[in-house]
Amino acid sequence: MSGRLAPCAAQLAEGIAGLGLVLAQETVDRLLAFGELLLKWNRVYNLTAIRSPQELVTHHLLDALAVLPHLAAVNRLADIGSGGGLPGVVLAIVRPGLIVTSIEAVGKKASFQQQAKIELGLGNFGVLHRRVEQVRGDALPGGAADGVISRAFSSLGDFVALSGHLVAEGGALYAMKGLRPDAEIAALPAGWTVSAIQPLEVPGLGAERHLLVIRRAP
Repeated sequence: MSGRLAPCAAQLAEGIAGLGLVLAQETVDRLLAFGELLLKWNRVYNLTAIRSPQELVTHHLLDALAVLPHLAAVNRLADIGSGGGLPGVVLAIVRPGLIVTSIEAVGKKASFQQQAKIELGLGNFGVLHRRVEQVRGDALPGGAADGVISRAFSSLGDFVALSGHLVAEGGALYAMKGLRPDAEIAALPAGWTVSAIQPLEVPGLGAERHLLVIRRAP
């Protein structure tokens, strides 16, 4: 392949192996193609503060891939406030059977995600240009999602308050965080509880990452 990410192809491949994932070369190529789109559109649309191709691989692509093993039970995923399509587009690329709906309030970011869907041929990915609190569960493909994910979207309390209505019975909210947010955990709204806190090791990132699984309290 050619482009700004071409010199980072080996970095991405090594990172994927470091995460314990085995992906077809065609899938890896699509991840790189998505990264190229993100870099291209970012010049005008300001989708992310990351400008370096090397950092895009670690901070965006590998960071999104790190949650993949923890979503094995999820078949319909809503991605809240994903901006440049992270982690939603990445997860849709690597799991073609996963139905991903991105809910993005900012028009230019939703437009980018729609373009990525078209250029990458992602039939399992859709975009709703709406505020999350305005989206009903029955507006999602198949109804309320069994997984709702966010990546640094807001505090855990706000994530639950704004997105909890989109979670199907038996489903969960998945919050991607940096440092373990103990104060936010303690301030969760009544009726919700953290069922798992999973440390994530993102190759080359050099920073703490955690995935919190939040479910309705029994």
